[in-house]
Amino acid sequence: MSTVASIIFAAGRGTRMTGYSGNKTLLPLVAGSTRYEGSHPLLQEVLDNLPEGPRGIVVNHCAQEVRDAVERPGIYFIPQPETNGTGGALLAARSFLGSCRAESVIVTMGDVPLIRAATYSKLLNRLDACDLVLLGFECRDRAQYGMIEMEGEKISGIVEWKYWKDFPVERREKLRYCNAGVYAVKGSLLPGYMDRMELRPHEVKKQREGQWVTIREYFLTDLAEMMHADGLRVGMVCAPEEEVTGVDTPESLEAVQKLYAEKIRKIR
Repeated sequence: MSTVASIIFAAGRGTRMTGYSGNKTLLPLVAGSTRYEGSHPLLQEVLDNLPEGPRGIVVNHCAQEVRDAVERPGIYFIPQPETNGTGGALLAARSFLGSCRAESVIVTMGDVPLIRAATYSKLLNRLDACDLVLLGFECRDRAQYGMIEMEGEKISGIVEWKYWKDFPVERREKLRYCNAGVYAVKGSLLPGYMDRMELRPHEVKKQREGQWVTIREYFLTDLAEMMHADGLRVGMVCAPEEEVTGVDTPESLEAVQKLYAEKIRKIR
């Protein structure tokens, strides 16, 4: 039995990366002649910091390019035929998880490259006392982040911006931690909750080719709500905001490239 398996979501197109048509997890941490050209893809840095064990990379857009960039022993590529949410990406990994039979599972994003190996270790260590562990952070500007809702010291769920923006002021002020979208979960529990998540799709309106359409998506955040409702222990590890910076715009890419350059300077 493998101790830890990691699932990395790398299916996205990166529609807000103006002038870039590739898979955004292949964007460079070390910029070259332009911010989109350079070396050391975001995804490679994620892989370098994950714990030892099998890694499953969920792919869709430019899947072959992702494979060519990071293929090596111990890495498996998981097709996500339809980009139907973070929960859909996890559901695509069902066979991978079944073959690993891991005690613990890390779920992370291929476009959030600065999460340290020590932070992943903290998430796994918290599984000694919890069944699911979220990575949270305090941010200067909540923007449209999902927020972690708590009942006393217990995490009860993750509330998306479109809901918490309409909370009464008193309830909204209690929301302190943002959700980074990174999780550690006990492997024995995950398959059953994936089955339940599959039974509760969400209808989401999105613009596709100039038309508004309603599509079915699955939300990974539902895991926290379901586990809390069943009396399981949902915990949290906090990281600095800079460490969990994701890349979804040209500006955020430049910010992450600068943070990575600073990190390398300190190491040297």
